[in-house]
Formats: sequence, C-alpha cells, structure tokens
Amino acid sequence: MTGIHDEEADDPQHPEEHIAPVPRISVQAFCETEQTLAAITAAGLDRRLAKAHLTAKSGGLNAAIDVYDTMPTPNVIVIESDGTRDILEGLDDLAGVCDPGTRVVVIGNPNDTAPYRELVRRGVNDYVIGPVETIDVVRSICSLFSASEAIITGRIIAVVGAKGGVGASTVAHNVAWTIARDLSLDSVVIDLDLAFGTAGLDYNQDPAQGIANAVLSPDRPDTALIERLLAKCSDHLSLLAAPATLDRVYDFGAEAFDAIFDTLRMTTPCIVLDVPHQWSAWTKRALVNADDIVIVAEPDLANLRNTKNMLSVLKSARPNDRPPLYCINQVGMHKRAEIDVKSFAKTMESQPLAVIPFDSKLFSTAANNGQMIAEVSRSHRTTELFQNMANRLAGRGEVKKPRRSLLGPLLKKLKGKTTRGSAPHRKAS
Repeated sequence: MTGIHDEEADDPQHPEEHIAPVPRISVQAFCETEQTLAAITAAGLDRRLAKAHLTAKSGGLNAAIDVYDTMPTPNVIVIESDGTRDILEGLDDLAGVCDPGTRVVVIGNPNDTAPYRELVRRGVNDYVIGPVETIDVVRSICSLFSASEAIITGRIIAVVGAKGGVGASTVAHNVAWTIARDLSLDSVVIDLDLAFGTAGLDYNQDPAQGIANAVLSPDRPDTALIERLLAKCSDHLSLLAAPATLDRVYDFGAEAFDAIFDTLRMTTPCIVLDVPHQWSAWTKRALVNADDIVIVAEPDLANLRNTKNMLSVLKSARPNDRPPLYCINQVGMHKRAEIDVKSFAKTMESQPLAVIPFDSKLFSTAANNGQMIAEVSRSHRTTELFQNMANRLAGRGEVKKPRRSLLGPLLKKLKGKTTRGSAPHRKAS
C-alpha cells in the first residue's frame, strides 16, 4: 500500500484552496440574522484573521449608517441585507458616512435584485449570497487583501515528527527540494531545530548565518535582513539554516517566529517549516498557523498514539482548515514488528498522505552525501512519492504517470522496420 491517498473528492472545504491571512486590520459586521452573527463571530477565531480586530453586532445597513454618522469607519465593513430594504439606496446612504479606503463586503439575500455591477459602482468590494458559513466569511475578508495588494502570499507547509528520529526532517527537505525543482516555485526551508537541525547537512550547505540571527535580532526582521540570511541551495530553493550548536539554550515565546514567517510570506510562494519534535507554545503556534501540516510517523504503537493525539488537537484548533495530513515512514524494516498500514489508517480515521518504504542504503547514501533522494536515484519509487507529496502540498494535485500501452513495444519495432525499409527510396529520390 505504498502511495498517496486522494481525499480531494470527499473534502468539502476545497482542500487545495489557499487562503492567505490578513494583516492587522479592523473589521466591523452588522448582521440581520443570528446565523450570520454566529458565523462572523466564529470567523474572528480563525487563524487567518488572528491579526484582525473583528466585532459583530445586529442591525444590518440601518445600524451601520447610524453608527458611522458619528464615528470613523474601520478597514472593512461587513453588511448583511435581509431583502426588506432597497440595497442600492442603503449603500448610497452608507457611502455618505464612510471614510475613503474603507472596504465593504455585502452578505446578500436571494430577494436582492440589484445587478452586481451596480453594487461595484457603489464601492462594494465583495458580494456573497447568504446564508454564509464561517469559511465563507474568512475567504471573503482575506480575499480583499490577497487579491488587491499585488503581493505574494506564500503557502506555509509545516512538517513535524510524531516521535523523534522518524525521518520528518528528511521528508521536509525532500518535499521542499522537489517543489522547487519540479514545480519551479521559489521556496524556502526553515530549520527550526536550532540546536540539532540537519538541513544544512542534507543540502550540503554551511552558512555562517541563518534562522537564529533572524529570531534573536533586536529589530523586527524585514525582507532585506531575511534575504541576507538565506543560503542559496538551487535556482528556486533557499535555506534558513539552524546553527546546530549548543553554546546557548534556545527558549522562545509563542510569537517568536511570527514576524519571520510574515515577512517570508510576502516574497516567497512556498515556505516549508522543519519543526522539531517538541510540544511548546511556539511549535504549536507554528503548526496551527500553517496552511498545511504533515505529521511523519513510523508504524509502531508510540507513533500511533502520538499521531492520533496530534491530529485531534490540531483539528480542533483549525476547524475551518483542511485536516492535518500524515505519512508513514520507514515501512517494512527487516525483522521489526510493525502496525500494518490498514490498521494505522483505521485508527486515524483517514488514509496517509504517503507510505514511504524502508531503504537503509538509499537514505543513508543521500544523508552522507548531502543529497536528496532523487539525486541518488531518480527512478526509485520513493522519488515518485516525494513528487506526488510535493504536488499535493503545493496545491497541484497528484501527478499520474501515463499508462503504457501493451502494443507500444510492438509498434515501436514496426516503426523502426518501416523507417529502415524506406530509407533507400528517400536517398534515391
């Protein structure tokens, strides 16, 4: 059962959709129904709106007009229409009390008859027909900024081991390398294991600076600083390496890496976090705030328990995201008692993203040479697994090999004979 399970068909929340987080903004919503009020309140707890100050109250258009007649407007106003008032007339009145630059989202009613172009003409930035779910609110508010600011909003993929020594770093580094090479996406690997990180070894790099210089900087890290600290691994892949030294103890607060991640999101399409196996405020925050999470596990009891616990906690913390993914690594180790993949998946109540076979020679050769698996053996089935993982995590879907025709070899031989037979005629003519 080595391969990747395709869950796209049964994931109702657009598994490949990438919704970028918003900057620090203020959002005020005026709702006509309790359902919308509840959905917007829940949206305020979503990780992508973590920096937004969101308030929601009842009243709709009339309440908004009354409020802003005497106070300044926020960055975003969300208005629900119940269909009882002419929405264009109401928007004209709202425009009279709105400050320049305020963005407006309208949650419409099926009874609204106003053409969309008239709504846009009156300054509406997005129109959503109700009833709305929490993810609809998140998507609408976030799209105002990711679409209009003309900046890259990078996707963050966090890879973590269910237990130490399961090969999570190897998976993270190979997936990032494959995304950069095969998809030509500018990518950055961040080695967050500052004391024992191996990304520098795996990529055969020895940079003098890296992630420690960014996180320990007294000033907020900006794009110029991050660019100076990045080590170039290939045309599309860069590395923020860990110092891997024990001359100090690395203790961080929950938000220690936020500024670094935010800065990289603005310039880099794909950021892969190599998260160490530890449970602290900052590692949990890095996982919860990632766009995709991959838990790497071996097929034994401790990994089974830890993976189940991590999936449960992270699902609860990310109710509007695709559930965390997991892959099973080092399957089929000689003379080792293992939990079979089917039983592992049954306990997780989902199929693994990938099942990676144990191959001590292949992986040890790559590690000792500072190479990726594809560089050691491009035709190995594990190389194909990393390619499919890279495509799935980058939002491209699984790459399927074209089917080989049984008649292919025969047709090739016949074509060769025809070519040889016709050569003298071509020469004579």
